[in-house]
Amino acid sequence: MSILPDAESFRQLANGSLAGPLPATARGALTALAAPYAVATAARNWLYDRRILPVQAAPVPVISVGNLTLGGTGKTPLVAWICRQLIASGLRPAVVSRGYAARKGDTSDEAAELAILLPGVPHVADRDRVSGAATAARLGVHVVVLDDGFQHRRLHRDLDVVAVDASDPFGCGHLFPRGLLRERVCGFARADAIVLTRATGVDPDRRAAIRNEVTRARGGRPVVWLETEHRPTATRTATGGAAALDSLSNRRVAAFCGIGNPAAFRRTLVEAGADLAGFRSFADHHAYGPADLESLTTWAEALGASEVLTTLKDLVKLRTDRLGRLPLAAVEVSLEPLTSAADLVGLVLEAGRAGDPAA
Repeated sequence: MSILPDAESFRQLANGSLAGPLPATARGALTALAAPYAVATAARNWLYDRRILPVQAAPVPVISVGNLTLGGTGKTPLVAWICRQLIASGLRPAVVSRGYAARKGDTSDEAAELAILLPGVPHVADRDRVSGAATAARLGVHVVVLDDGFQHRRLHRDLDVVAVDASDPFGCGHLFPRGLLRERVCGFARADAIVLTRATGVDPDRRAAIRNEVTRARGGRPVVWLETEHRPTATRTATGGAAALDSLSNRRVAAFCGIGNPAAFRRTLVEAGADLAGFRSFADHHAYGPADLESLTTWAEALGASEVLTTLKDLVKLRTDRLGRLPLAAVEVSLEPLTSAADLVGLVLEAGRAGDPAA
């Protein structure tokens, strides 16, 4: 995705905050490139809507968690939250994902992160999600939770949950590569439930405006709606240490990440009260090498930070709990509903129980 050094730079180009003749020229070129992408995605959806392209069912129910935009909407905490609702009701879920950015013989970033968040929950990574769901079903689970599956329409799903990031709900208002939309906003019509993530980052009027826009994109049809926040709950080290996180107040930290929405991670730290000495962002799914570790160490020590923080997605790739003399830890973030989650939980359990022979 990255045509600029990191995801945040691309967002600034796409939303117009990067001014001047060069960014303007780049946006013009990207607009031209978005035209064939728009035609291709619209044609593909048209073919699936009319069942001209076949849809295959899995041996067990499928709950899809996805979005309309590229990267950074907070799907992983939502996947973990849905799995926990299923487990609490006595159901056995498995997670199926594409396995993006997995190195040969290794697991993907998301798989490694979910292994920490959901110990004991099987995770199948397969570019062919139909095959992946079949593999998961053979593990004796009741339901598959499909990570990043909204556009993977070849696999039938029993429930479509779409995450919308309150800080950038509509992908800068343009289709990729001009913006961050994977498909036009009319795609919201396929969703059974919308989860507004990081909702505390905007005021109630803005949340209402986002909901109204989603409703318009759905042609006025109602949808189950849940507003949530991403709350930092703990810190974890690469060697397995974990500590409750009551507050980051009065802790002078340096922070970095390589995720789809680095600004959101920065806001999380600031809102938790961290004294942020410095912040660096890398491209989404960045593969850290020795030169990166050396650069980060020199940078953090020069800032006078007492510790370095990153995301769980980054920490599982770094595999160290120190940068030079400074401790390194990940901030674990959980999804917390701000409004009643009863309707969404009801949909999740209804779908999951369809795969439980004892139900």
